Amino acid sequence: MSKYYVYQATVSFGFFSPVFTLFLLDRGLDYTAISTLSVVYAVLTVVGEIPSGYVADRIGRRNSLLLGSGFMTVSILGFAVVESYAGLTVLYVLWTLSLVFRSGSGDAWLYDTLEAELNENRFAHVRGRGESVRQAVTVVAMLAGGVLFSIDPRYPFLASGVLNGAGVVVLLTLPKNRQYVEGGDNGEVGDGAENADAETFTVLEALPVLREQLTRPPLRWFVVYAALFFGVVEAVNTYVQPISTETLGVPVASMGLLYAAFTGVSAVASYYAGAVRGRFGVRGAVSVVPVVLGVSLLAPVVWSPLALPAFFVLRGSKSLLHPIVTQHVNDHVESVGRATVLSAVSMAYALVRVPLYLLGGAVADATAPLVAVGVLGAVFLAGIGAVRAFGSPVGRGATRGSDTHDRCRRA
Repeated sequence: MSKYYVYQATVSFGFFSPVFTLFLLDRGLDYTAISTLSVVYAVLTVVGEIPSGYVADRIGRRNSLLLGSGFMTVSILGFAVVESYAGLTVLYVLWTLSLVFRSGSGDAWLYDTLEAELNENRFAHVRGRGESVRQAVTVVAMLAGGVLFSIDPRYPFLASGVLNGAGVVVLLTLPKNRQYVEGGDNGEVGDGAENADAETFTVLEALPVLREQLTRPPLRWFVVYAALFFGVVEAVNTYVQPISTETLGVPVASMGLLYAAFTGVSAVASYYAGAVRGRFGVRGAVSVVPVVLGVSLLAPVVWSPLALPAFFVLRGSKSLLHPIVTQHVNDHVESVGRATVLSAVSMAYALVRVPLYLLGGAVADATAPLVAVGVLGAVFLAGIGAVRAFGSPVGRGATRGSDTHDRCRRA
């Protein structure tokens, strides 16, 4: 699995992630233009969410990863030379395609490889180590990214393009999953459980499953509530860099250090997500954390230095709630069609981000990024308040230990 760990080391955006918005502003874009690029990403993610899994099953997981790394490398290197809005839009399309082809393929390839050559029970162990390698490389790259940007705005993208391009070379040395080798060069999947699942669960069969599972009380308002939360997090992320450098006076060269600190807080929050869920329950966590985030986003409008702690709350709250929300959705989805329902939930998250992106961009251009963050915080609090007025996002039974009880009772 050493080659898998090397591949994970190449799947990092650390060089440019601390300065990406600053780079787009340096290219002459305003916040409205940046928000429309984000909308392109969100819409294409929605369109490609389910087809990507089908394509990966047809051409092979390793080939899907190769396409993803190839598109990503071209996109990243393109940012170093493209300056027009139209050109940047094309790069965003390539970027989204790369993420679509990578989505789920890496985990599917790893599981099948372990099942064929070692032991699939080691999946969590190997996957966890791979993620640790990626995070470590990302932190180091972040520290260098701000410094490289201060020298030349193109340098972080050149460095990241080389890193991601190395992933293509590594992937070529990884083995194909057994069923694709047996299926021949045309990409046909060999006989097995995957084909059986594909043949017995059609698109027409998926529609009533989605309607039944996403409209019933356990998930109906919960998905809307979660979509608002993750949507405002992504929308506000656009303004972290300009506010940090222009309003708070953080040197551009130090942005990598700031983002490394964000990563550390996120890691701690994610580590304790299970403990928080066990102590306060799903209902307690999703009732309190979003409100704390919304208030934190409003506070900098009153006193701008509060923006820095608000950004730490932004990163930490997302890492804390993501595993809690994901488990709650899984707990209330039947095994048949689970992947399709989860893809639909992801699409709902992406769709809610679209108006929030556009709202933030318009306000930031008309006033200032700090005001845009405050407006997004106010809209977010109003949104989750409206959801709670129509119906509780989490039933009163979803407290400590109750999820396990509910699953046992349904069984």
